[in-house]
Amino acid sequence: MSSPLTETEAGGRAFAAGQTQCPFCSVQCKIKLEDAPTPEGGAALRARGDDNAASEGRLCVKGQQAHQHAVSRERLRYPMIRREGRLVRASWAEAMEAAVKLFADSSERYGPDSVGVYGGGSLTNETAYLLGKFARLALGTKYIDYNGRFCMSAAASAGSKTFGLDRGLTFRLSDIPQASCIVLAGTNLAECQPTLMPYFNRARENGASIIVIDPRATSTAAASDLHLAVRPGTDAALAAGMLQVLLEEGLIDETFIDSRTRGFEELKQRTLGQMPLAQTAAFCGVDEESIRQAARLYGRAPTGMILTARGVEQQTDGHLAVREFLNLVLATGKIGREGCGYGAITGQGNGQGGREHGQKADQLPGYRSITNTADRAYIASVWGVEPERIPGAGVSAYEMMERIHRKEIRTLLVMGSNPVVSNPNIVLVEESLAKLDGLIVADLFLSETALLADIVLPVTSYLENEGTLTNLEGRVLLREAVRPAVGEARHDWMILCEAAQRLGHADGFRFRSAEEIFDELRLASRGGLADYYGITYERLRQEEGVYWPCGEQGGGGGLMFEQDFAHEDGRAVFSSPPQTVSDTKAVSPAYPLILTNGRVLSHYLTGVQTHRSPVLEAREAAAFLEMHPFAAGRIGVREGEWVRIESEAGTFYARSRLTSKIREDTVFAPMHWGGAQNVNRATLPHLDPHCKMPGFKTTPVRVTSCAAAPEEAVRLGRSLVRSPQGRATRE
Repeated sequence: MSSPLTETEAGGRAFAAGQTQCPFCSVQCKIKLEDAPTPEGGAALRARGDDNAASEGRLCVKGQQAHQHAVSRERLRYPMIRREGRLVRASWAEAMEAAVKLFADSSERYGPDSVGVYGGGSLTNETAYLLGKFARLALGTKYIDYNGRFCMSAAASAGSKTFGLDRGLTFRLSDIPQASCIVLAGTNLAECQPTLMPYFNRARENGASIIVIDPRATSTAAASDLHLAVRPGTDAALAAGMLQVLLEEGLIDETFIDSRTRGFEELKQRTLGQMPLAQTAAFCGVDEESIRQAARLYGRAPTGMILTARGVEQQTDGHLAVREFLNLVLATGKIGREGCGYGAITGQGNGQGGREHGQKADQLPGYRSITNTADRAYIASVWGVEPERIPGAGVSAYEMMERIHRKEIRTLLVMGSNPVVSNPNIVLVEESLAKLDGLIVADLFLSETALLADIVLPVTSYLENEGTLTNLEGRVLLREAVRPAVGEARHDWMILCEAAQRLGHADGFRFRSAEEIFDELRLASRGGLADYYGITYERLRQEEGVYWPCGEQGGGGGLMFEQDFAHEDGRAVFSSPPQTVSDTKAVSPAYPLILTNGRVLSHYLTGVQTHRSPVLEAREAAAFLEMHPFAAGRIGVREGEWVRIESEAGTFYARSRLTSKIREDTVFAPMHWGGAQNVNRATLPHLDPHCKMPGFKTTPVRVTSCAAAPEEAVRLGRSLVRSPQGRATRE
């Protein structure tokens, strides 16, 4: 492996080239940054894929341009404080003193739970761990959650209930070509994780059947053998229908069921007594024969995999929908051996590691439960405090916004997230943040959320901040720094350490490097479900990634559940809830279309980083609404014109994009824009009762044509993010 840093002498030590990894999706492709000459005789950075076990050296367009936002002139280079309604430059001493005063005043006047912490799934493992420790020890608050709640919570809770443990993939990426049948439910890999597509292409070359379940005929669906264009929100019923076929035709593995699972008889009775398959097909909007074909292909295959993503999970019954697909995995015994398993396609760069070590409301490091007495005692021993010092469980990310709205939370720290764009029911979120006594935001740019802040703290980018991240297959990777910090920007973990010290908690926050934090994380995770104890920076440098769980004896194998599942009895658990129809899927004459949202290839999350890349921004500069030409014709919408999209929650604007590759009853909008182009202005605040996932995929809406480009859409779609420093005011 090459040295992570290449030194050049140009007025001091400058890091211009070296190995890093993409900050975007969960594949975490390795990148080689190189100095490339420009036509003008200067030098610029150029990125190319570097060999690694996950993407095998491939790099998508986002990874190729990722460095552009890191070197953008719009990077925050110094702290800012709001004075007389304007964000103005401040010193670090002023900013930290003001932030700590907000924390302390709020806690003294209203109690420690009046302070909230909101994290992100792109933070390193070290920062995610430290953020949880900071919230619970330095602030003493139970209110901490993160934007991964909107990404992985349904799959995580379903995996935990079914297997006793949540990990994105239960198999290795290298196992995919050995699968004889692969079901891709609610995932558009070709745009969201394009560097993984060659694995699936190899499987097809080996004779595998690919089944795609998606209301849109995506690029991924184009590469499939069978596409089920399911009505949004009906995935649970579809999976239950497939199980019905498996039972009717005897395509189950009774030996596996008897020896390695429990709960099958209850599920069998429910399935045999459920609605006829023809009725299920009508409800799902697909033909009965396609459901039978999908079930037969998967059931008869000697090996097989099922992978889900946000299309299945971002529903108010997302937890149960995933469990219905897991029933298929268990019923056929397709797990714990090569070419088999279940996978949840993680969205964010550290969506896996970010949910393992303490920034979730109900969780402690190592995937320990905050409500479990033994877990609390162990973490307390690592932190050197009594278990009573650790607060209890808080609430989910959106529920925190509701508590802010009720003024139960008075001060909020946001680190590595943009909740004013990513939450459902944005109108309430904006009202909530405006009610805060203090909003502190740590970010790379003046995001939509940072523009509302009282204090803005500049943080280092992925090129500057060393740390570990865990990719979708549970492989822990070390990302080294290849550039110095920009301006006065500081590492996010350093900000937390200084804030904790100013709050009088220096003893637990005297870290001098990310590696020192990781060493404590290792100890905190020791013996937990997500055990990192056997992983070290030295080992990561030598092996270029190690799978968890990896305990004292080493471990680190990528194939899960070969012998036992993680429940105490070693068995997996079937789910057999009554078949239900969620009310959030209901359309009406007032709101006749179903709005679903998602990602596009050129952008990432709320676009805070990718909108600063000239190349990526040029590919997709504004939000769009994808709709079927027949649906558009009925309401008089023409290609490329501005449309207004309304739900019971609110309104957003986008340009129409007509295509026959979507269901007539469905419209699709990407999630990467803020302001009046923010799709989540229309997303309803209904939450999954099991995991608190909002129903991003199933909002009933109406669409109307705009005679002219709405000024508010053009102005608020991008320009707020582009505002000069100090010009924004809280509305």
